[in-house]
Amino acid sequence: PGKMNTRWGGFLDQVDQFDAAFFGIAPREATHMDPQQRLLLEVAWEALEDAGQVPERLAGTQAGVFIGLSNSEYSSMQLNQSRVDAYASTGGAMSIPANRLSYFFDFRGPSMTVDTACSSSLVAVHLACQSLWRGESTLALAGGANLILSPAVTVSFSQASATSRDGRCKAFDSGANGIVRGEGV
Repeated sequence: PGKMNTRWGGFLDQVDQFDAAFFGIAPREATHMDPQQRLLLEVAWEALEDAGQVPERLAGTQAGVFIGLSNSEYSSMQLNQSRVDAYASTGGAMSIPANRLSYFFDFRGPSMTVDTACSSSLVAVHLACQSLWRGESTLALAGGANLILSPAVTVSFSQASATSRDGRCKAFDSGANGIVRGEGV
């Protein structure tokens, strides 16, 4: 009990780093924001740049945002530390990441965060494509985030024999013996 049977995982460096001023977010609010929200803001900006889109020109358009997210460990950590204030609910709520992006960029199309566990990001992309095909969105920003901020889920997965003891994922293989958790945006 309370232990994990794996020592492997894929982790991002410096998830605590964030240029709040660039996004017009007060430092106090930024500390209450789930790092997944912070990373989504940064990566969304980079994605639009890479696509040759000028965010200011997209403001007020029917651009949609579709985000896959399946954990809220940061919110639980804040509540357990009695750090509740006006920013705690929006900083950690699962419904907020897509809406925060829509608000920041002033996108007026559909905006939703979906949780379908491991397939959350893929489902977000599927919903974005549907929105484009239906004409609900003129542009779609789709993606997801996953950070492992607490050992609790890994311990739970270990107890369920869901984690790989050898640190290798062998999907659809007869030798498959579990997953290796990883972070990403």
